[in-house]
Amino acid sequence: MKTADSGSTATVVIAIDGPAGAGKTTTAREVARRLGFKYLDTGAMYRTIALHVLRQGCDLSNPDEIARIAEDADISIEFIDGAQKTCLKGEDVSELIRSPEVSKAVSPVSEVPAVRRRMVALQRENGKSGQNVVEGRDIGTVVFPDAVLKVFMTADIEERARRRLSDFSRSGIDSDIQKIAADIEERDGRDSNREDSPLSRADDAVLIDTTSLSFEDQVEKIIQNFREKTS
Repeated sequence: MKTADSGSTATVVIAIDGPAGAGKTTTAREVARRLGFKYLDTGAMYRTIALHVLRQGCDLSNPDEIARIAEDADISIEFIDGAQKTCLKGEDVSELIRSPEVSKAVSPVSEVPAVRRRMVALQRENGKSGQNVVEGRDIGTVVFPDAVLKVFMTADIEERARRRLSDFSRSGIDSDIQKIAADIEERDGRDSNREDSPLSRADDAVLIDTTSLSFEDQVEKIIQNFREKTS
């Protein structure tokens, strides 16, 4: 597994966690852009493992098989003009990992302790120096528990399903909002109840409910909280 050197700047981490469809990815990316930080999408790493497992025809109900196949996944993370490119065996899979099939597979794959250990190590390596906005599901609780700011983003399930449907439509993927909502609900349950580093809000995380917030409001709330923490 290869990692990128982010330089020698003193380490600063903003940790953004939350369930699927809460707005983490686009918001975290914009926060990083405005602050001049590096943006690290940890969910993309788990999605890349899931894509690899699917390509190998793995039985998703067999954690031992998932662990064995995942061990061979050659994942590399590159940053180009501050944007993350996620590669699998040298192939840029940044778009492929957003498919409904990968979305469905990512929870059973990410539940496997061996997978999580590999991903946490990679995430810590990429965020160990420099100024970083790191987004995922266990960043403030497990990966970077000493982050200078922890944020937990959420939204009601109907709004999250609508956003995911919009994402799929922009990518030319046909889907149904009821099915998306059911898939999100299932993933919420799996992520929140898994034994290894479940999805949860850190005790000191700022809660941001994005159901009725504009994108601009989401970004500004996080930047304001960061400035208050570091002033």
